[in-house]
Amino acid sequence: MDGLSTPKQKLSALIITYNEMGYIEKCINSIAFADEIIVVDSFSTDGTYEYLQKHPKVKVIQNPFENFTAQKSFTLKQATNDWVLFVDADEVVSDKLQREITETINDSNACEAYWFYRKFMFQDTPLNFSGWQTDKNHRLFRKSKARFTDRKIVHETLDVDGTSCILKEKLTHYCYKDYQDYKGKMLRYGQLKAKEAFYREKQFNYVFMILKPFWKFFNHFVIRLGFLDGKKGLTISYLNALGVLERYRELKKLEKKNELTYYLVMP
Repeated sequence: MDGLSTPKQKLSALIITYNEMGYIEKCINSIAFADEIIVVDSFSTDGTYEYLQKHPKVKVIQNPFENFTAQKSFTLKQATNDWVLFVDADEVVSDKLQREITETINDSNACEAYWFYRKFMFQDTPLNFSGWQTDKNHRLFRKSKARFTDRKIVHETLDVDGTSCILKEKLTHYCYKDYQDYKGKMLRYGQLKAKEAFYREKQFNYVFMILKPFWKFFNHFVIRLGFLDGKKGLTISYLNALGVLERYRELKKLEKKNELTYYLVMP
């Protein structure tokens, strides 16, 4: 009917956390424009959970961490609104991106899901190359039109029933706090990727264990121009390669454990 405006679309902002103090504060402030903020914490020990409990705009729930896909699927179920914005605890939504998100979800011609390009930060300075310049992720979507596929447990993938578009403004990702933090993150990713490969019945291979980390480093530092980021690019490329090496180390352990179990249960 004439004279009636379309109701404003409500937005749920969702985050999963584990020991994110030093990151989570900026993240929460940047998504305060959302109608609700829901955080699922996997039993942090650094004060993250206590901080979130005291935050007036945040609903925090604790849930054991199995893998990234399972945790994000659980978190998605907690949202009360159809439009959801998923961010990592080390990401920040700029003022311009906030406005673009709000305008997008209130557009009658909106797509069902949106990709975000990301601007990577090494501590407080940008990483312009090192393989991340084309990185993009589904972060804004209709809950009723999307779900996380169970085919991946690390770099979770969204299955969308409809059209995906790309937002213009970038999401700021503070990927590197310090050396030990990023190293730990890459090792954990490598271990989870090994489990993913093991479940898919992929076999450990010594040749791949040698070649794949080397290729990862060469791809990020040389082909993807990491050398133009200087020492930052060298550090990131090396630690990304270390994560790949850890994947094969862990896969070998899983296969040995499986073989041992098999022989122990044989009659």
